[in-house]
Amino acid sequence: MRLLVLDTIHGGTELARVLREKGHFVDTVDIYRGNSVVDAETVLQREYDLVIAPVHLNPAHPLLGKLPAPVISHHQAVRWILGNRCPSPMVEVTGSRGKTTTAYALAAILEGQGILHTSAGTFRYPEKSLIGPGSITPAAIIPAAREALRIGGWLVAEVSLGFIGSGDLGILTSSDDYLFAGGMRHALQEKIRSGQGMPHLLAAPGVSAPGYISGGEVAVVSGDTCSCRVQGDTRGFRNPLLELEYYRTPLMLAAAAGCLLGRDISRLASFQAVPGRMSSSWEGRIFIVDNSNSGTTAEGACAAAAYARGICRDQPVSLVIGKEEGAVCEGFPDHEVEAAIREIAPDQVFLVGNSYDRVEAPPGTVLHRCRTFDEGAGQARSRVSKGSIVLAVKCWR
Repeated sequence: MRLLVLDTIHGGTELARVLREKGHFVDTVDIYRGNSVVDAETVLQREYDLVIAPVHLNPAHPLLGKLPAPVISHHQAVRWILGNRCPSPMVEVTGSRGKTTTAYALAAILEGQGILHTSAGTFRYPEKSLIGPGSITPAAIIPAAREALRIGGWLVAEVSLGFIGSGDLGILTSSDDYLFAGGMRHALQEKIRSGQGMPHLLAAPGVSAPGYISGGEVAVVSGDTCSCRVQGDTRGFRNPLLELEYYRTPLMLAAAAGCLLGRDISRLASFQAVPGRMSSSWEGRIFIVDNSNSGTTAEGACAAAAYARGICRDQPVSLVIGKEEGAVCEGFPDHEVEAAIREIAPDQVFLVGNSYDRVEAPPGTVLHRCRTFDEGAGQARSRVSKGSIVLAVKCWR
């Protein structure tokens, strides 16, 4: 077939390489930077059997309107490439927040060999060795699935902006919604739609859609205890992380998924905080709460600060907040950052990113401006001598 793959930045190059290996003729177009060998003018003069476009591309993009070939998404192309050669069980995890924590928690339940594929990296279990970089574009699922199949193990994989549709189970981790694709599509609607046709679908509380089971119908959380009732059998575990809002839903979803897959969820009793996902540590006299990741929100920043204050009581709180430029597709708007700073009212704020010129600190808060997460965290550590530091920067970790 003659194929055209749009967007080389978000996995298009990898898709093209795999499709060429299968014997197809493939052109690629860098729709954002214009750095591809084949430009838009050239492809308009050629004929293609199929166009493969990212789901985040504006539907009004000129190439989509002028090319007569049918269009499928990168997600659908990966499902086509994988075909029936998928590991089992294969669990796909998508959502605006909680993906990584849910994926890590579910991997902690699954026995034997397997692959955990997240924005933090790709890991081989049970040794938890890092074998690949952290990318959750649809194309990045291909090598993870192939490796899981090679070792005869399971696969738990994060996916950005919807399901591939190849898995035995899909987990939607949040009900958050926002506009994307040039403001033409709703993210939650796309994620719900992409799961249709999967054998089993599990969703966070607040998501109501045909074919989806609410995690709250399978797993119930009370304080530090989670219990599941499946086919008359009650299973459960206790973990203090359940009392943190940030962990409550991911652990509940992992437990529900574990029960649906017939696994022992008691292993979650020893599950520990994931680095960058409300993890905490002491560095001398300073208590650090690290909640900097691709899903960081104002709500998460406030929850991290409340956690820090609960531990350090009347000690000062310093906040590192913002977004690393170009790191994450989903934004961290300045009004949300400013609202979080006002609510937290830190002694010092280290503002990361180049798009927050209009953000000002409230009276009594000292403002420092930084470019990167590392710079902000480094400045905070050098300027703070006691109390707590809250890291809440939207970035890839």
